[in-house]
Amino acid sequence: MDNIFLQTSALLGITVSIAFVIRFLRQPLLVAYIIAGVVAGPLFLNLLHGDTELFRAFSEFGVVLLLFVVGLSLNFDHIKRIGKTSLVTGLGQVTFTGIIGYLILTRLGFDSITSIYVAIALTFSSTIIIVKLLGDKKDNQSVYGRHVIGLMVVQDLIAVFVMVFITSLKGDGDIWTTSSILVLKLLALTGFVFLLARYLLPWILDKVASSSEFLFIFTIAWCFGIASLLYAIGFSIEIGAIIAGLTLGSSPYQPEISSRIKPLRDFFIVLFFVILGSEMQFTDVSALLVPASVISLFILFGDSLVLFVLFRILKFTRRNSFLAAVTASQVSEFGFILLFVAIQAGHISGAVIPMFTMVALVTIFVSSYAITYNEQLYQLLIPIFNLFGKDKYQQMEDETEPYTVWVFGYHRIGWKVVQALLDKKIRFAVVDFDPKAVSRLKHRGIDGYFGDAADVEFLSTLPLEKAKLIVSTLPESDDQVTLIKHVRSASDKPKIMANLYENKYLEDLYEAGADYVMMPHLLGGSWVANILTNEPWTKRTFQQLRQDQKKEMKLRSNSPLVEQS
Repeated sequence: MDNIFLQTSALLGITVSIAFVIRFLRQPLLVAYIIAGVVAGPLFLNLLHGDTELFRAFSEFGVVLLLFVVGLSLNFDHIKRIGKTSLVTGLGQVTFTGIIGYLILTRLGFDSITSIYVAIALTFSSTIIIVKLLGDKKDNQSVYGRHVIGLMVVQDLIAVFVMVFITSLKGDGDIWTTSSILVLKLLALTGFVFLLARYLLPWILDKVASSSEFLFIFTIAWCFGIASLLYAIGFSIEIGAIIAGLTLGSSPYQPEISSRIKPLRDFFIVLFFVILGSEMQFTDVSALLVPASVISLFILFGDSLVLFVLFRILKFTRRNSFLAAVTASQVSEFGFILLFVAIQAGHISGAVIPMFTMVALVTIFVSSYAITYNEQLYQLLIPIFNLFGKDKYQQMEDETEPYTVWVFGYHRIGWKVVQALLDKKIRFAVVDFDPKAVSRLKHRGIDGYFGDAADVEFLSTLPLEKAKLIVSTLPESDDQVTLIKHVRSASDKPKIMANLYENKYLEDLYEAGADYVMMPHLLGGSWVANILTNEPWTKRTFQQLRQDQKKEMKLRSNSPLVEQS
């Protein structure tokens, strides 16, 4: 099969078929991608012969986009909020897991350099899998969920510095020269990121964010442009991708950028793991089975024990310590990338990849079930925990208060809704796709989110299901149908008011789950009918209406929340 189109079609067909089975088993699709690569590789169908370089280039795009999204999601404000706990558990887990992993690997017969790299790769848990499963369980704002996410941020930061260090060792020179160059590079990177994020990017993003298509194109160009620029001055493509994401991470447009990029990232990352699986050379499975089994058991139980002890030292309850430890007990896609960087740098051989892949498959498979049923596992282990006496630590689930009302669309109708909510002192937030509107709202201390109501990926980042009321003043019926169906898929509790200018779509909105659809022309007609019915048809009546209208327009133009024309 020499045609690249046919090869890709066959590859995706195999991947989808295996994905059906994997989803039935309630496993992450990452497992399906690797298995599909094994099936499509030389061991079975050998679909990729002759075009491996092209597919490898596609997979490298996936790595760049994955690391870009990692940099984009590095939330330093989150680290500040959970502070000491994330730093202690993150640094402690990486240190102890790395040391113990190194000792195990050397005992299994690996040389020192390989043991160091593989041990470091084993210390990272899968941010993508953890965030996805915590979101599915609605546990991302629980005590253990927030601190596990903080742990992931610390791990990602450590991984960034490790990758910078690895790429800095490509050249010749003694350790002191290398270290000095590394420090200078880190200082230069810090200054570069600060200047971009502080001065240049806000101005550019304000210009491009008004168009979703323009924002998407700019984001892709920024990602590959910054990665290429840093590559040209001596950094790796991987570091460049992370830095490109970091520069956009503090932007108010970050949620929308992330939601737009993720589908493209997912497509290319599928090819990355498929190609990874296709290159597996399981020539001697028996030789790989023992080390892979030992390391998998260490990650599932030993790494979990390390985290459990660390959280207990920090005075977490047994329940929260157990749930956090179980959640982080798998290896990461970042571990693959780290090993590939080490292979490209010439520090280790590619022979460790098949073994690491087996560890990834086992730990991801088992931990996914463990995360899904972590509460049931804890209940089973309570009798064992009780042998050590009563838990002396207590913690409250200190979730932040949810917004009572969400307002979608600020101009025309929305500004009046916002003013009413302010007058009633109701906690609310506004979503708008106009960057100027969001900027003005934030300047006045009102929570505003930049995003597209038709983007389900963006909507999933908002706790809409916890609201009492959702008011949509959007003009497009399709966008509102998407918004309403998304909310109703999560909860029937919020009351939803929608907006419609054409009655032919009225039933669509009600069928989607709207509680009431306001129609401005009907409201206007009712208002006129009320005037004609209850007011005299005199010159004085219409003069009073004009005066009231002028007051209303003056109120709008003088409002600090509305842009003056």
